[in-house]
Amino acid sequence: MNFGSDNQYGVDPRILQAIVDANARLTDTSYCHDDGAKAVDARLSAIFETEVKAFLVVNGTGANSLALSAITPPHGGVFCHEGSHINEDECNCPELFTGGAKLLALPGAHSKLQPATVTEKLKRFGHGEHAPKPSALSLTNATEAGTVYSPAEVKALADVVKPHGMKLHMDGARFANALVALGCSPAEMTWKAGVDVLSFGGTKNGAMLLEAVVFFNLPLADDFLYRRKRAGQLVSKGRYLSAQMLAYLQDDVWLANARRANRLAQVLAKGLSQSNRVRITNPVEANEVFAVMPKATYEAVQAKGAHFYDWPLDGLGNDEIHCRFVTSFATPEEHVNQFLALMREVA
Repeated sequence: MNFGSDNQYGVDPRILQAIVDANARLTDTSYCHDDGAKAVDARLSAIFETEVKAFLVVNGTGANSLALSAITPPHGGVFCHEGSHINEDECNCPELFTGGAKLLALPGAHSKLQPATVTEKLKRFGHGEHAPKPSALSLTNATEAGTVYSPAEVKALADVVKPHGMKLHMDGARFANALVALGCSPAEMTWKAGVDVLSFGGTKNGAMLLEAVVFFNLPLADDFLYRRKRAGQLVSKGRYLSAQMLAYLQDDVWLANARRANRLAQVLAKGLSQSNRVRITNPVEANEVFAVMPKATYEAVQAKGAHFYDWPLDGLGNDEIHCRFVTSFATPEEHVNQFLALMREVA
């Protein structure tokens, strides 16, 4: 009964088989210039309904930090949510890769930024070179709170920052989960709403080591080959990355995996909400569930083999704990049911 993270589950067998198949053949060239990498560009361009330039990397921190380095100068500022991964969980890597740009963290309920908050922050930058130059806005979709931005919400934020010359980055570590939750197209969720560059996630949704930096604003990608190499994210045997991505996208594996993870989150949330000792704290829109429960309940189910994390939240009672549950494409459904039965037993 592991709900700690979608990172704690393994690799989709179809993607693993693609890696094995890639191992059985030589390639025309190395360092991510193989035919598979070219095929990835073509496939993603078809999916997003526009020409894109995609660069494969091995983790989300690398994807986010490199993407931001392409749109933010060292003297720039990146607006982001205070709970975002780039602000709390990437060990200053965005600052390192941008050469010193400042993350400007803003509040927002359920980890979502609002246009009024961003507008108000922009009003404070009236001292020229004495402050960072507002250069980028980074949104996470799905967010760290398990919520999603609709295309209209993304566009509303883009309409605030674009007149200031700012670029829009989307952290899509759980992009597929957000997409299937919304039921819109990849194009509607990204470039049609104003996104310039996307960190397109695969690792959390069935890949082994796989993220892509996808540029919709193509001139921004002009020197990205050098940025990726300098950051140590250029893989010499790049065919193992392109093989993963092509298998991930083949027959919509990425969407089916996300749908399953999201569905299990709904099952889990519904079951938890039936207890009068548990309250759901965030809308359950992707594959994460956040809930408050008594500490005694938390300790009891953990002792019986359930694994999930406590999560910071202000205003808790002394006997309460806030928890995060993450469902994966590979979470056994019987584990969800087993956990809910255990919750009923200990409560």
